[in-house]
Amino acid sequence: MMTKPGVFSLQILLLFLFHVINTLAQPTAAPVQSTAAPTPPANAPAKPATAPSSPATPPASLAKPPIQSAKAPAQSVQVPVQKGSMDVTKILAKAHGYTVFIRLLKSTGLAAQLYGQLNNSNNGFTIFAPTDSAFSNLKPGTINSLSDLQKTQLIQFHILNSVIGLSNFQTLSNPVPTEAGDTSAGEFPLNVTTAGNQVNISTGLVNTTMGGTIYLDNHLAIYRVDSVLLPLDIFSPKPKKAAAPKPALTESNTTTAADGPSAAAAAGATDSASTTDTDAAKVNVSGAVSLSTNKILLPIGIALVAFFVAKRT
Repeated sequence: MMTKPGVFSLQILLLFLFHVINTLAQPTAAPVQSTAAPTPPANAPAKPATAPSSPATPPASLAKPPIQSAKAPAQSVQVPVQKGSMDVTKILAKAHGYTVFIRLLKSTGLAAQLYGQLNNSNNGFTIFAPTDSAFSNLKPGTINSLSDLQKTQLIQFHILNSVIGLSNFQTLSNPVPTEAGDTSAGEFPLNVTTAGNQVNISTGLVNTTMGGTIYLDNHLAIYRVDSVLLPLDIFSPKPKKAAAPKPALTESNTTTAADGPSAAAAAGATDSASTTDTDAAKVNVSGAVSLSTNKILLPIGIALVAFFVAKRT
């Protein structure tokens, strides 16, 4: 016979097996799918608003290349801006190589005129300064053969009466007026054209290119030229027009014009004398007629008186 503890353990084992068999025998229910969309977590990272940049775009951390200016860099100035009074000859002396041009500025008196205008008024000037080598390229005696007036006009032909910056030459209207005056054909025409950064100058006799900048401020601009600007009026003057022939004079007019007032007076005196002689002749004729008539009538009168006296007696 089994003891009570053994029976109790057997009962527990049977109950456990019965429970396992019942559990396995029941059909498994299908899981219920939820119709609601899953809720994202509250602390989920936000998506970027814009699309990610393409791989071709460089990262922002890379430095951008420098942007070049559309304008060409300004030429360097040979002489810095002057403090105090401005003297063209002193500026050119500091630049070196303009001895002949300085001498002509002084000898013509234009240096003193420019000094007065630049320091005592708001007038500005642009000067094309030929180098010493430019003067040496002229034929020997070219400058010395000029009169004082022509030397003055030659230097004035290198001066414009306004300040022209490097970027403003393309705005000029040809022919460009200079201090020499008349810009008509054959006189003092100066033509300025530009091609990129190059400034070309033509006088009709000389074609040259403007060189570097000697000096530049708000009142004065001086540029180097490697040729002397020769104006047409001085070095190739146009022929003077011949005077129109005078109309032919008649014989009477020729006599009067050739002999002058004295001949005219003599002619007038001759006419007066002729008139006087004619009048005198008329008087003499009338007087002669009157005398002859008196000689005839006198005897007749005497005879008539004698006849009447005799008849009364």
